[in-house]
Amino acid sequence: MSQNRYFTGFSAIALSLAVGFSNGFISTGLAEETVVKDAAGKATTIKDTAASAVLAPADNLVVEGVPAIPQTLVETVDSYTNSRSASLTSWHPSKREMLINTRFADTQQVHLVKMPGGMRSQLTFFKDSAIHGSYQPNEGKYFVFTMDKGGDEFFQKYRYDLSNKNISLLTDGKSRNTSGTWSDDGSIFAYGSTRRNGSDVDIYVINPADQKSDHLIATLKGGGWEPLDWTQDKKTLLVQEETSINKCALWTIDVASGEKKQLTPPDTKEDVVYASGVYSKDGKGLYLKTDRDSEFTRLSYMDLNSGAIKCLTPDINWDVDDIALSLDGKYIAFTTNEDGKSILHVRDTAGNTEIALPKDMPPGQVFGIDWHRNNHELGFSVNSARSPGDVYSLDLATNKVDRWTESETGGIDTSTLAEPELVHWKSFDDKEISGFLYKPPAKFTGKRPVIINIHGGPEGQSRPGFLGKNNYLINELGVAILYPNIRGSQGYGKTYLKLDNGKLREDSYKDIGALFDYIKGRPDLDASRVMVMGGSYGGHMTLAVSTYYADKIRCAIDVVGPSNLVTFLENTQGYRRDLRRVEYGDERDPSMREFLNRIAPSNNVDKITRPLFVVQGKNDPRVPASESTQMVAAVRKHGTPVWFLMANDEGHGFAKKKNSDFQFYSQVLFIQKYLLD
Repeated sequence: MSQNRYFTGFSAIALSLAVGFSNGFISTGLAEETVVKDAAGKATTIKDTAASAVLAPADNLVVEGVPAIPQTLVETVDSYTNSRSASLTSWHPSKREMLINTRFADTQQVHLVKMPGGMRSQLTFFKDSAIHGSYQPNEGKYFVFTMDKGGDEFFQKYRYDLSNKNISLLTDGKSRNTSGTWSDDGSIFAYGSTRRNGSDVDIYVINPADQKSDHLIATLKGGGWEPLDWTQDKKTLLVQEETSINKCALWTIDVASGEKKQLTPPDTKEDVVYASGVYSKDGKGLYLKTDRDSEFTRLSYMDLNSGAIKCLTPDINWDVDDIALSLDGKYIAFTTNEDGKSILHVRDTAGNTEIALPKDMPPGQVFGIDWHRNNHELGFSVNSARSPGDVYSLDLATNKVDRWTESETGGIDTSTLAEPELVHWKSFDDKEISGFLYKPPAKFTGKRPVIINIHGGPEGQSRPGFLGKNNYLINELGVAILYPNIRGSQGYGKTYLKLDNGKLREDSYKDIGALFDYIKGRPDLDASRVMVMGGSYGGHMTLAVSTYYADKIRCAIDVVGPSNLVTFLENTQGYRRDLRRVEYGDERDPSMREFLNRIAPSNNVDKITRPLFVVQGKNDPRVPASESTQMVAAVRKHGTPVWFLMANDEGHGFAKKKNSDFQFYSQVLFIQKYLLD
């Protein structure tokens, strides 16, 4: 009963997707013309010549203020844009084969790999990413996968029949359909859907072999519901309700009646997380993770008869992330987040004893753990600063590690790529903040310019891994990149996680203010040449830092960031609004509304005096495009240079390679012009 039998659709932030092809969309002909707009929106036509060929923006892109991109830059950066990664999505139930996600052209697609090191056979071919292929767990004659349109995150479920390659739509084609968990015999599949009203996530059940079997089993309130696991008799479904990053409960739903019952203790004075539940093999208990009586989420076991919960990892003072239980219930695998590093553990459930892992385990971040139904082979994916992400398996019977994929890196010698340095600094209130610093190679002497790259969430976490295109900035431009984990980040305890909630928002801005002082104190970093950037909430932080600390930066790049948390909350999709209100504050409360409007970057554009680059997906359901367009318009009125790039076929970040590449070329020009010159 692997935890990875359920899956959730997502749209990735642009910075990590670096796969596919090059050229093909380069304009080099003498008669070609490129239209660009300056900071004021004025159009200019540039004719190409043999000596000055440029990259023509595709019709799907809105490009304002961005200079023409020379083909010479495209060719210089090319090798850094041609790495790809692979991740495990599902084992075949009887064969030693697996489905993976990787990208050979423009988007992530489902591929089949039949043996370690075997050929990656592409099965789906769509213009949008097809993700999370999951085999029917009995015979494996078909699999279910997820896909949206243009990054809108209104995910649909599809069935892929392996015998004839037919693809069938299983859901309504309109609503947002997420998560998914199979019964052990593979006869039914439960998932969440906003079909009823667009905001609340209800639970549906379907036999994917019969599209007409799809039916509603439970009407629920809120957007944080997710099915996790089935009882053996298929009469009861385990579901999770997330109210906030700090509060989560586990419930059961009677499939026949739709009646729900809360399994975990009801509300207390303190928010508690009970999450990622999976039934034990004998059905008498539940493995889960919880932060009850702890700063961190720990692997625990709940006795379903008494309700007693026992912590199984009191010796690990870090968050437990992923949990996967073997089908026979003998082994449980889990990962821990240890100062940003993901560590794999495997234990024998009978005695809760740790199993020693082989010495040749690949180094790096471990994710996507999933047991084969043979009960002794664990699949997982690994990403590191020098590896873009590949799939491995560990056989407990032989203690052997096999590598299933070897993703290309565009010809780059990854052994030379920068390894991250864990750094710490004190903030305004003496709180210790940490981050990961990637430094340029020794060929670059003197103090190096710095890019501060802030993660999203806000409850995300920057963790050491492969930087993809950003390695070009380090290796070829000599720029240091620092990824901070300011207050509000995951992985450092639930108290730290709450330190930026509501009217504490400005304290997180001050953490970056203290980071400027830390940079100034380092002899290898140039405090006079600093750029700030980030995606999603990191984009909001970028805009906020641009208003609070304009004198500390040279320039800024905001990717899909909220410019005003009031208008953001009013316009984000309904299924996520209440979850965000817990973090940012309720904009309907007059006092909170006044506070959020006061600190909003869009209301403080007169303080933005450094050049700004704004990137947006038109179909973004999380941070609507209006958050970017209102910011760009306001900054332009004050005369500050602003570049704007929007893709009409993207959502919360650029997922398509051609769009992501154009974004990166534009960012390189921006960095060269405003940070380095």
